[in-house]
Amino acid sequence: MKSLWIAAAIAAALVNGAATTQEWPARIVKLIVPYPAGGNVDSAARIVADRLQEKLGQPFVIENKSGAGGMIAGEALAKAPNDGYTLMVGANGPVLFAPEINKRDAYNWKRDFLPISSISMTPLVLEVHPSVKATSFAELLELAKRDPGKLTMASPGPGTTNHLLSELMQSKLEIRWVTAHYRGNAPATNDLLGGQVQFAFDQLSVSLQYIKSGMLRALAVTSPHRLKTLPDVPTFAELGYPDFDGQTFTGLFAPANTPTPVADKLNKALAEILKEPGVVDKFEKLGAEALPMTPGEFRAYLDREDAKWIPVVRKANVKAD
Repeated sequence: MKSLWIAAAIAAALVNGAATTQEWPARIVKLIVPYPAGGNVDSAARIVADRLQEKLGQPFVIENKSGAGGMIAGEALAKAPNDGYTLMVGANGPVLFAPEINKRDAYNWKRDFLPISSISMTPLVLEVHPSVKATSFAELLELAKRDPGKLTMASPGPGTTNHLLSELMQSKLEIRWVTAHYRGNAPATNDLLGGQVQFAFDQLSVSLQYIKSGMLRALAVTSPHRLKTLPDVPTFAELGYPDFDGQTFTGLFAPANTPTPVADKLNKALAEILKEPGVVDKFEKLGAEALPMTPGEFRAYLDREDAKWIPVVRKANVKAD
């Protein structure tokens, strides 16, 4: 009799759990963002939050938890209940690099996160100050080889995709330049515009206005294809350097072991949202491409990025400030 009662209790729990999953979302869903309001990741989160709320019938509320290169947000997600009511819109740094750079095993995306879908890809642009005597990537390389250590590259911070692309390039091409680290894109861009540093790898969303105005000169982009906004600027792949394809991704993550029906519902909603012309246009204005993936495709993408960039982080001995 006791065994029958236990079996009935288990069956009831499973039924109730299934019902709860089917009803999701039944209340507010929190989207953790690892950066302050106003940046690339925060903007992506707000675009999709508005549409998810309309499509799924519950508020999707942004919670900005910046600090420690994104680790504060990453830890919060890893410790959150896996019920679908706490999610994170993450990017390269917080998801892939922060635990390695901070030398803390507070979380590991493969173990603690469930990738739902990519949201957007923002390419980087190699840009130089107009005073630099280089109108092509080949000419910039020639300058770097002729005077090793004379050129200075502006980095928005250690371990950013911008910085790691620079380290990868120096390693692959066996050249050296000075890296000046700043606390964010704004001060790095200001010094580049002022000519205190000679070049940078920067997100298109930041640099496009300066390139269009002639204040900076674009030499190459990291996207897999030429950009509509910079049709005359070649890709690194076109120039014979397919490895230099670093982009800033944004993506949606849930805690590990979040129920599959919840993950599938989120993925389906995002896939539909990111194909809407109005949403595509909003991302294009940010210098980004709206790009949904299936959970399997997104995990495979993250695996490739992890395998590519973590060795660069280790070789360059990148550490948190």
